[in-house]
Amino acid sequence: MQTIDLNCDMGEGFANDAQLMPWISSVNIACGYHAGDADSMQRTLALAIEHQLAIGAHPGFADKANFGRTEVLLPLNEVFDLVITQVQLLQQMAVDMGARLNHVKPHGALYNMSARDALLANTIAKAVYTVDSELVLFGLSGSHSISEAEKIGLRTASEVFADRTYQPNGSLTPRSAANALIGSEEECLQQVLQMIEQKTVTATNQQAVPIVADTVCLHGDGEHALDFARAIFHKLQQHRIQIQPLAH
Repeated sequence: MQTIDLNCDMGEGFANDAQLMPWISSVNIACGYHAGDADSMQRTLALAIEHQLAIGAHPGFADKANFGRTEVLLPLNEVFDLVITQVQLLQQMAVDMGARLNHVKPHGALYNMSARDALLANTIAKAVYTVDSELVLFGLSGSHSISEAEKIGLRTASEVFADRTYQPNGSLTPRSAANALIGSEEECLQQVLQMIEQKTVTATNQQAVPIVADTVCLHGDGEHALDFARAIFHKLQQHRIQIQPLAH
């Protein structure tokens, strides 16, 4: 049976975290910089442990005012420290609660900048490797985030998106564009199945773009997040695709 990981960004201050947990297999927990705090991290960890989900750190820029979605130009050594600090913080909390960290997924602008900037991607990968060389780095399929991490021997998971549209070069449509988000459940399900079964995604110009789908992201802050999560879960079951986390 074919398998896929379904991940969701959580601990970001939205009310549906607990409701989303039964429908996913991995959780990316905000580490207090772009969103969240120590209390939200512990609460989200507890929920993830209860639902036996793979636990990941979700580090971002220290920019709560813009939810970490505004690009910030930092020296590479500061990016290195930024990532290490956040990952280690969540890692220690997880250990204290009897769990372990499975993966790291950068957030927002940090994620998108890493996808197109090899030096930044390499810096983030080295920071993750420094914390724990067994961690899995989630990055945009076909991007520098994946290739640079693989160069240093870090395990990767090529990520695709259930609720975002794509450009012909395989990048995500910027959130500033009117068609960046998928609002239709039917369109969401069609895209998810295409990405998993056909290993392509249809870009905004209707071009089929090759991708690798190890893990599918659904944004927890999305307007239709809970409805989409339930629908994806049931649709994948119908197609005999099992949702399960990536092994550490």
